[in-house]
Amino acid sequence: MLNEASEKSLSKLMTKILRHTPEQFGIRLEPADGSCTLAALLHAIQAQPTWAWVIQEDVEQVVRQSDKQRFEIADGRIRARYGHSHDQVQYTPGEPPAVLYHGTNTKALPLILREGLRPMNRQYVHLSEGTHFATLAGSRRGELVILKVDTASAKRQGATFYYAGNEVWLADRIPAASLSKNNIGEKGATKP
Repeated sequence: MLNEASEKSLSKLMTKILRHTPEQFGIRLEPADGSCTLAALLHAIQAQPTWAWVIQEDVEQVVRQSDKQRFEIADGRIRARYGHSHDQVQYTPGEPPAVLYHGTNTKALPLILREGLRPMNRQYVHLSEGTHFATLAGSRRGELVILKVDTASAKRQGATFYYAGNEVWLADRIPAASLSKNNIGEKGATKP
């Protein structure tokens, strides 16, 4: 069983391989869902000198323990659910709940309220059904702000939503007019 530090480091390596630079590790991800075989991922990890000791159970532990549920294993294949910066992973459009949430920080807020949410260096904007994942994502880079997304308004303005699994939704963009700050004490709000 991995200790917390090793688990975190392995998770970062898996993120790099499955979300950002698979080709650097000799991995070809399935374009339809961004997956590869669990065996191929394990081989790529073990090919790194400092990770030669990793076994399949270690990878499975990272998948189970991920606070943001970044990864998914099914039918002998593994994929990152979201967050890809490499070739476009295809998702099926879905019907989101009326409200989704996005975590950001006070420094980014003025630009977001002016221009809306854009994927920046990712393929999609990441949204969540509740404030838990939004809080995890937004609190990494400064003082947390949770934004509410009016999905019906966003769809009327051309946004398409995709379900990535485990309460995570993706969108190409979210117009500024569909965003509002989620106030503390409001339904679904969490205290920073």
